[in-house]
Amino acid sequence: MLFMVIERFKNRDPVPIYQRVRESGRSLPDGLRFVNSWIEVNFDRCFQLMECADARLLMQWILQWRDLVEFEVVPVCPSQETRELVAGPGDRPV
Repeated sequence: MLFMVIERFKNRDPVPIYQRVRESGRSLPDGLRFVNSWIEVNFDRCFQLMECADARLLMQWILQWRDLVEFEVVPVCPSQETRELVAGPGDRPV
C-alpha cells in the first residue's frame, strides 16, 4: 500500500532533520520503503511517498521523528490503477 506522508517541519527548519538523516539514516523499519520525496520551496512541508503492507510500520517510523516533524498520512493509489478501476471491465481506460 502507498502512503503520501505530509511532513511539517517544526519552525520551518529542515536542518535538524537532515542532520539526523546524515547521522543515522532514515531509520526505516524492515518492510517500510521510501519511494521519493519533494520539499516545498518555503521549507514548510515535505511530501514523502512511502510503501508498506502493514501501517504499523509507518506508525513505528513516525514515532522516531515526531520530535522534529508533524505528520499527516494519506493512503493513495496510483492514477493508472484508479483509471482502470473507474473504467470497469471491458471499458477502455481514460
